[in-house]
Amino acid sequence: MMNSLWIAKTGMTAQQTQLDVISHNLANVSTTGFKRNRAEFQDLIYQNLRQVGAQTTEENQLPTGLHLGLGVNVVATSRNFTQGGLQQSGNNLDVAINGDGFFEITLPDGTTGYTRDGSFQLDAQGRIVTSGGLPVAPGITVPAGTKSISISENGEVSAIVAGSVAPQPLGSLSMSSFVNSAGLQPVGQNMFKESAASGAPQQGTPGTNGLGIVRQGFLETSNVNVVEELVNMIQTQRAYEMNSKAIQTSDQMLAKLSQM
Repeated sequence: MMNSLWIAKTGMTAQQTQLDVISHNLANVSTTGFKRNRAEFQDLIYQNLRQVGAQTTEENQLPTGLHLGLGVNVVATSRNFTQGGLQQSGNNLDVAINGDGFFEITLPDGTTGYTRDGSFQLDAQGRIVTSGGLPVAPGITVPAGTKSISISENGEVSAIVAGSVAPQPLGSLSMSSFVNSAGLQPVGQNMFKESAASGAPQQGTPGTNGLGIVRQGFLETSNVNVVEELVNMIQTQRAYEMNSKAIQTSDQMLAKLSQM
């Protein structure tokens, strides 16, 4: 079998994966706090038909070798954690991180999840939860009869309760950062989990130790650039077509060979 058939097949498969990544980015262009993904490619093993530097005579060496590559493979999808735009929502429970860091969320199994999505709400018990109903760490409950809620830049939550003019402190939002945020494991619902690649979470107060500040009444938009993704989509389509053309050409060459 001609190697070009297999090589072009790996190219088509890799471009299919690239298109999946681009489609996922475009599908989440309106998702709060979403961070775009990028497929990373790697060339496959080489057939070493002529070793570079081999001796041709006792005194001479080959300046170049003969190495035939066997295609390409997608080895990873890296996530770009650049800051998304801040969009004013007017909702007192909407908060955005301006800078580095993640909100801590208590997952159903008791472990901690991490998110940039600050579209929080209140549940039936008055707890501050995510749009999926998961409690925001460390567990803040808003008392009944609350007239207004304030969240400072350093994450302190306070409320003015009916019959009182002084704000009542309710707690502080927990935030963490990671040495390698790209190593976090995505689990859906705008959530990530700690992994061996991300390193341990480094907890802190918003606005300190490199953590961003909290902006009440704002939401962080997706950092997907639609124009850039469309350009990547066209490039992917062209690369797929060229690999398909290589398979057709190889097939025609084999047909000619069988007629000889």
